[in-house]
Amino acid sequence: MQIGIVGLGRMGGNIAVRLTRHGHDVVLFDRTPEVVSKTFDRAEKGRAIAANSVSDLVSKLSAERKIVWVMLPAGEITEACVQELRGLLGKDDIVIDGGNSYYKDDVRRAHELMEKGIHYIDVGTSGGVWGLDRGYCMMYGGTKDSADHIDPILKALAPGKGDVVRTIGRDREGLDPRAEEGYLHCGPAGSGHFVKMVHNGIEYGMMQAFAEGFDVMKSKNSPVLQEDQRFDLNMADIAEVWRRGSVVSSWLLDLTADALAKNESLSEFSGEVADSGEGRWTIEAAIEESVPVPVMTASLFTRFRSRSGNNYAEKILSAMRFGFGGHVEKK
Repeated sequence: MQIGIVGLGRMGGNIAVRLTRHGHDVVLFDRTPEVVSKTFDRAEKGRAIAANSVSDLVSKLSAERKIVWVMLPAGEITEACVQELRGLLGKDDIVIDGGNSYYKDDVRRAHELMEKGIHYIDVGTSGGVWGLDRGYCMMYGGTKDSADHIDPILKALAPGKGDVVRTIGRDREGLDPRAEEGYLHCGPAGSGHFVKMVHNGIEYGMMQAFAEGFDVMKSKNSPVLQEDQRFDLNMADIAEVWRRGSVVSSWLLDLTADALAKNESLSEFSGEVADSGEGRWTIEAAIEESVPVPVMTASLFTRFRSRSGNNYAEKILSAMRFGFGGHVEKK
């Protein structure tokens, strides 16, 4: 299939390259020409075309149903791009927002685009900077017709079944087999980003638990403790042993172990931890639904605190964020 991709940052560029590796054709645009050139050079030969604007990208799409994947930061820049595409595309064409937009914005945009017969799909995309090789876990919302049409694109981006042990009971009626491949049509427009939003809220809580645990262990050698109750624990070794058969083994722990093996003090991190919006939105949704989410709320507030005086726990969080997403602390 042919697809246009607007925004070739950490994930957008890798998505484009992965698609070309799986036999799809991409038209590339980013506001920074050098980024377009670099992505073009990384793509499979003969599978990529460079564009110099959004309108130029659309003009280079030759398929009967034009597909444009927008991979830009949530907010005004994505809104502006979607509205520009609304004026450039036509009936049955498809706009995909693969970023982390607020799901209520997706619902509105889907209605606005459908007035022109344009389909809108929101794809919550997880995989960070590792997705090029590992594949991306995707949760998406939109009409069944448009979702089915882009299935070859999503299948190419997804990680596939791999060597993950199959969940007992997955063969019962009513379960979507695509979930086992790493991608899932969640429902109408907005549902994909809603599920990804909650995913990120859960991620906040998991990361915070690891961070606090390592902080407790690192502080066990504190002079305020009785001398015979002080332990000088090796954080890198503990992270490593937990990776081997422990119930808390996970990719986040893998990333933590990697960071600690390189530098146990984590001195390259300030511990100032950003929040990208999904944690806040998850808590807002929980309030609307009267669902208590104390762990997610506390983890978000800890990130607020990290920007005004940090400790080892925040450095652990920063190390994990850099590990899975290449997120660099703001200086």
